[in-house]
Amino acid sequence: MQRGSKSISDGHNPEPPINPFYQRARFVAAAAGTDRMPPDHGREVAFAGRSNAGKSSAINTICHRRQLARTSKTPGRTQQLVFFALDETRRLVDLPGYGYATVSETIKLRWQRLLASYLERRRSLAGLVVVMDIRHPLTAFDRRMIEWGRQWELELLLLLTKSDKLKRGAAHAELDRVAKAVAAAGRCVHVELFSARTRSGIESVHRLLDRWLDVEG
Repeated sequence: MQRGSKSISDGHNPEPPINPFYQRARFVAAAAGTDRMPPDHGREVAFAGRSNAGKSSAINTICHRRQLARTSKTPGRTQQLVFFALDETRRLVDLPGYGYATVSETIKLRWQRLLASYLERRRSLAGLVVVMDIRHPLTAFDRRMIEWGRQWELELLLLLTKSDKLKRGAAHAELDRVAKAVAAAGRCVHVELFSARTRSGIESVHRLLDRWLDVEG
């Protein structure tokens, strides 16, 4: 299990280099149903998380783009699966934000059915990133996503965002706590600290995505 021991900038670490492969990400489709998704070939990695966990900011940081995945002050606004192409056969997927209290139960149920159907049927899905605010990790919705990932034998990355909000020791303590809590989920669960503001953790994430997406070099 990855522990992300260098995930927090201490003010002396060099700025992580820009990865040109992820910088080429571009929007290709938004699908409100599985019948409207791009062709199911190649490889893709999906990002899931609560509406206020920093998922869009994490995607933008990973791709070195400020406006790729749209951030919103209105939780629950993203109600579609949004696909970003990295090349002709590799994609990142922004899944609808889940679990926000002001979203109606009808919408919540529709999103859950959409997410479950996508995770179960999408053959090109190579890994699932569950984005969690480090200050509020492992909510009931996060645990459901982890369980779904286990159910369909997906590799999982639990990305603890906003790590810059905690002191270094507290952040690593939370990392260890989450890692221990999900240890029973299997050896294919990775846990990393991440900050969109400082870009800490980005190189570790790129290495894992490279493997999932079968990126050479």
